[in-house]
Amino acid sequence: MEVRELLDALSVAERLKDTTRHCYTTKGRHESVAEHSWMMTLMAFFMKNEFPEADINKIIQMCIIHDLGECFTGDIPTFVKTKEHENAEASLLDNWIKLLPNSTRNEMINLYKEMEERQTLEAKIYKAIDSLEALVQHNFSDISTWSENEYELNLTYAYDRVRFSDYLTCLREEIKKDTLEKIAAKE
Repeated sequence: MEVRELLDALSVAERLKDTTRHCYTTKGRHESVAEHSWMMTLMAFFMKNEFPEADINKIIQMCIIHDLGECFTGDIPTFVKTKEHENAEASLLDNWIKLLPNSTRNEMINLYKEMEERQTLEAKIYKAIDSLEALVQHNFSDISTWSENEYELNLTYAYDRVRFSDYLTCLREEIKKDTLEKIAAKE
């Protein structure tokens, strides 16, 4: 990638540093989309030995790029996001990707296609991490920042995304234990 193309691409991606998510940090401020992607990437790195047959580099790439569409739309929580939101985000992201150099564009198109289809081990791991990271972050944040529906979501969400892996299922159960302790401590 030419240096000017790199700087232009980074100027768009940098928006994610200021794009806030519904989740809060431990210190009580809104988490940014960039922070969510970073934590997902760190989770993937920490889990790499649990999935020796997986291409960890590809999983990390998926974690890094998965929310780039939010540069254009902002973050819309999963429990609010509609098909119209998804289509608008995909269209805006696609228009931006078309401006990237051929090799980068093709690599991103292939990664997004694989992520959407969720047939490969790497895509399944990435999607599980995406869902689990949000639950972990909710458990890290003060419970006063939770909306009413998040009590149930933190107890039930993402089981369908982890069932392919004993390790991720065990992780999901530990997250649920943390959630139950957090809810009990509030009462």
